[in-house]
Amino acid sequence: MADSIFRQTIEFFHEVGLYDVVLPFLLVFTVVFAMLEKTKVFGVEKIGDRDYTRKNINAMVAFVVGFLVVASSQLVETITTVSSNVIVLLMISVLFMLLIGSFMKEGQMQSLEGGWKIFFMFVMLIGIIIIFLDAITDSNGDSFLQIFWEVLSGGRNSTAIGSIILIILVIMFMMYILKDTKPKVLKES
Repeated sequence: MADSIFRQTIEFFHEVGLYDVVLPFLLVFTVVFAMLEKTKVFGVEKIGDRDYTRKNINAMVAFVVGFLVVASSQLVETITTVSSNVIVLLMISVLFMLLIGSFMKEGQMQSLEGGWKIFFMFVMLIGIIIIFLDAITDSNGDSFLQIFWEVLSGGRNSTAIGSIILIILVIMFMMYILKDTKPKVLKES
């Protein structure tokens, strides 16, 4: 079966380095530039009565950081792995919300509220942490997730890990016991 013109185009983009150089550079540049614009790290210029960010400095710093990241093939591989897995996590969450929404009446599920929203955010945070741990590798090629799992399963010094887990559980239990459960008294006007 002959390759389609679209498959050949994708392979051409891969050969010229679009996926290994251009897209990671654009992603890092955009994220760093947006962070610098939002945080105003390099200050603002006052023109008339309005404050403007120093876009030229922000763009130059983002440009340099983007090129430094692209120069490291290990960082590019990590960014590629993480971004592709985060997209899969995003698709899973969208499909989950679609499935949940199919069981509700129209207008009933405007947004997640209360405990469900916090639970869903916690699950996504854990998913992203697992993705990052799987993407970062040591000098032997083992991912941090593999190392972490090996430690938890007792492959490495399980007494120390058991002690750490016990201390964490005791702290969580103490926080639960000592939390303030008194009802808040409203001030009367």
